[in-house]
Amino acid sequence: MTQVTVREAVIQDISQLKTLMLAYIVDFYQYRQPEDEKLNGLIHHLLEQKDGIQFVAETEEGKLVGFTTLYFTFSTLRASKVAVLNDLYVIEAERGQGAAAKLFAASKGYAARHGYANLTWTTAKDNLRAQAFYDKVGGDRSDWLTYSVNPTIGIGD
Repeated sequence: MTQVTVREAVIQDISQLKTLMLAYIVDFYQYRQPEDEKLNGLIHHLLEQKDGIQFVAETEEGKLVGFTTLYFTFSTLRASKVAVLNDLYVIEAERGQGAAAKLFAASKGYAARHGYANLTWTTAKDNLRAQAFYDKVGGDRSDWLTYSVNPTIGIGD
């Protein structure tokens, strides 16, 4: 079992973090690869920790094996700020070894320490492994449905 430490991402992590994010986006979720400039911009923006933050799981040898991303927003219903756990990813070889639990705990702890009223997240309907993990860490399944729309489609019609 590999021992990992979870910490906030720093500028020295960019290369490895980018590799992890591409594995998550392209390999795991099979989305198209984002433009290099956009992904670099997102990572740098998150390093500023204004609208979000990333945590990384690092082995004793300095290899990053997972990451999580929190975004900060507000809830009108709670009249307070909330944190959205947008990503939690661990490489296949490290799954089931505790890295995900440590990444989740870091995210939850950050939200608690910084006064967020809630930590919320979504996962794919077919990602049963993630659902089992989130059930195990005490997540409550929401009665809310998630919708999305591409805002550029249909404009000017």
